[in-house]
Amino acid sequence: MIGASRLIRPRRIGAAASRTPLAAIGTASSAAARAHARPYSYQSRPDTSEKETIVKLLYNIGSKKEVEQYLRHFSSVESQKFAVIKVGGAVISDDLATLASALTFLNRVGLYPIVVHGAGPQLNQRLEAANIEARYEDGIRITDGPTLAIAREVFASENRKLVEALERLGTRARPITGGVFVADYLNREKYDRVGRIVHVNREVVESSIRAGCLPILTSLAETPEGQILNVNADIAAGELARVLEPLKIVYLNEKNGLYHGTTGKRIETIHLDEEYDELLKEPWVRYGTKLKLKEIKELLDTLPRSSSVAIISAEHLHKELFTHSGAGTLIMRGHRLFSEQDLASVDSDRLRALLMEQDPSIASGESTAASYWQKLAALKRAGGQYWIYGDEPYQVAAIVTRTPGQGISVLDKFVASKAAVLGNITDNAWKLIVRDHPQLVWSVPRTDDNLSWHFDRADGSWGAGDNIVFWYGVEDWKKISSMVSAMHGAARASTPPSPAPSAPAPSAPAGSRGYSTMARRVAPRAAGSTGRRSYSTQRPPRPALRVGLIGARGYTGRELIKLIDGHPQFELAYVSSRELAGKPVPNYTKAQISHVNLSAQQVGELTREGRQAVDVWIMALPNNVAAPFVAEINNAAAQLSPDQQPVVVDLSADYRFDTTGQWAYGLPELHRASLRNSTTGRISNPGCYATGSQLGIAPLLPYLDSTRLPSVFGVSGYSGAGTKPSPKNDPGFLQDNLIPYAPVNHIHEREIGHSLTRLCKPEYPFGAQNPLKVQFSPHVAPFFQGIALTLHVPLRMSMSVKDMVEVYREFYQGERLVHVVESAPLVRDNSEKHYAVVGGFAVPPHGEDSGSAQLAERRAVLNVTLDNLLKGAATQAIQNMNIAMGIGEYTGIPLADKPTMS
Repeated sequence: MIGASRLIRPRRIGAAASRTPLAAIGTASSAAARAHARPYSYQSRPDTSEKETIVKLLYNIGSKKEVEQYLRHFSSVESQKFAVIKVGGAVISDDLATLASALTFLNRVGLYPIVVHGAGPQLNQRLEAANIEARYEDGIRITDGPTLAIAREVFASENRKLVEALERLGTRARPITGGVFVADYLNREKYDRVGRIVHVNREVVESSIRAGCLPILTSLAETPEGQILNVNADIAAGELARVLEPLKIVYLNEKNGLYHGTTGKRIETIHLDEEYDELLKEPWVRYGTKLKLKEIKELLDTLPRSSSVAIISAEHLHKELFTHSGAGTLIMRGHRLFSEQDLASVDSDRLRALLMEQDPSIASGESTAASYWQKLAALKRAGGQYWIYGDEPYQVAAIVTRTPGQGISVLDKFVASKAAVLGNITDNAWKLIVRDHPQLVWSVPRTDDNLSWHFDRADGSWGAGDNIVFWYGVEDWKKISSMVSAMHGAARASTPPSPAPSAPAPSAPAGSRGYSTMARRVAPRAAGSTGRRSYSTQRPPRPALRVGLIGARGYTGRELIKLIDGHPQFELAYVSSRELAGKPVPNYTKAQISHVNLSAQQVGELTREGRQAVDVWIMALPNNVAAPFVAEINNAAAQLSPDQQPVVVDLSADYRFDTTGQWAYGLPELHRASLRNSTTGRISNPGCYATGSQLGIAPLLPYLDSTRLPSVFGVSGYSGAGTKPSPKNDPGFLQDNLIPYAPVNHIHEREIGHSLTRLCKPEYPFGAQNPLKVQFSPHVAPFFQGIALTLHVPLRMSMSVKDMVEVYREFYQGERLVHVVESAPLVRDNSEKHYAVVGGFAVPPHGEDSGSAQLAERRAVLNVTLDNLLKGAATQAIQNMNIAMGIGEYTGIPLADKPTMS
């Protein structure tokens, strides 16, 4: 059985191996680690709370463990040794905001990337405008006097643009347009004023970092006599890297990596020591691609093995650096791998040392390396075989066995040091193993931290007691059933049921991962099978309602998981996320369950199984994404009896304006009757701002002035801006700040008016013939979650504060998730609460004026607060699910008789 906790990290590593073992860093915070390790610790730093918030945002692109692992890794070296980032001119011209945001994110967690940028496209435009022909020789720009003069202006301008973009986000940056690179003429007769770098003044760069500023460099160089020379930005970045020896050299491009010329797929990793020679023989590796690979190899050959090159887009930079899965193309030297079939052919002492450190059974003393050697020798004497795989420094080792007469190999051990994990050597070893063993089986404890790695590579899996059995390349059901039984025995394993004699043998057991998009050969589910599904919880004694959550990566998805975990009637069956596929679902204790990546077609296939598969589907997807999933569910549900059709709750805005009658609008306090009477099982969850605004305006609908519009001033915490990095969710940019956005035609502005109009009775001032509209002004504030709304509601009559309070208390009498108070509610009191609070009632003082002044007096002012992630999203979804499934509306929702008030 493969070890539980010291084995393998998931598929692709976004960082190079550290020269200092990460275990030596301990559990100290990254800030403390930097202060201990760096000579530049006295520079200005983001405050601790801000950094912690940024790190939490990073958790949305990867697990907490991997993010913190890379933060410790990057923080274990001096600031100037983190990363050199080469930025192409096209990135500055086309994607400046994304680039600045990505660099700001890195700086907010205490990292100081060094940026070297080009300006090729901008220079060509300026030369064309000046009627100067751009000339090249051997791919090098011929730089005469007029060209160089324009180049200096262009470089200075583009440098200034990037620096100013960073400083607008609150990131200190220093423009460095000269003084770093010293050069001689490359070939004056051939290329004119083009340089060959002979020296790098690192002190200029380090001085910027000591001052707490990101160094932003152009690639212009100077001769010792002061003559400016043009140097290719890639070459300048490489020469700077040779001097600083950073962990990462990043080349930003708009393509987000290198792509295979035959398959068209992005190349995720290249291990040069193992793959370089064969790669150059590929017919599609030529011209610029071949030159780039040669330059990268020459660069990495001069740097420590801990250094690596990443080719990535600005948008995905943070994912490349802080997640195992990465996002672009990672290039590193790596080590050559070996495969031997005799223990005598390997260094058994070094292999023993690796097993004693990384294999749980041997490290704990439960078994010994010597006894394992004896086991392998006995296998060979009995006519079996074993293979030992590893790398030259023995950072990774795998042992594969095959018993006599058995065609399927067993991956018996796979262990790796942390250096091998960070260096992605495990992935290379896996490629070698499956090349030699097209059919493979192995077992891993359910508690293994690295289950996602195994799910990613397996074609199927079966839960067997405390372990999970994985297989690769095996499609025959009888073989799978046999090997599961053989590995764990009928007493310990939830063995797949044998097919009835009269039934055709299914192609895979019910426990196979038929819906894993990571599998290469997806096995169909057995017809009529009753076995337990992978990624689903076991049913408790009292049948639970099974929930499929599509889109679990965001903040709302997280809150839904917590609520379902505490709900007595619901259980999670599937949790789908493209970014998190294979990783365990956090904050869920009812059962061990991992994320999957379900396509719309696969959701439809599950729906055809009726409610034994899923009772409720929750679509927690961005706007304009849910339609294919809903269409597949509807098509599949049409073939089912009504009692087998699932409920669908959509959290996006896609169906909030439905006029077909198929979708009920899920604001129970205002639309409870239509929700209960709905026969379609389709519910559109309201938006967060729209929920609070409607709760604030609805009681006054009979008293509105038809000639004037209600006005809503809304302020939300930055969790409402989502997880994709932007100024609206950057705490550094938000500090001491309030950001207005979408001042007109915000989708919630339209939703508020549309939905309130549906509530209007014929005698009200507004209705279908005169739809209500509102004026809505949203803003983002520095706090994380919560919404504060100030509403000005024009009235056709004067109303006192006392009258208002009575109207609202009567309207919301008996509602458990709306509290009416007289004083103004506060966001901090309502954060992480499941209810909304309406209060702060006020009316203008009466005066003697007439006309417009008197008209202005006829208005109500009030405040509403709610948590945008809870009553504004997740809690409301649970309310709607409860109603749709015929259980108590507030089941599973924490309630409070009175709101918290400061």
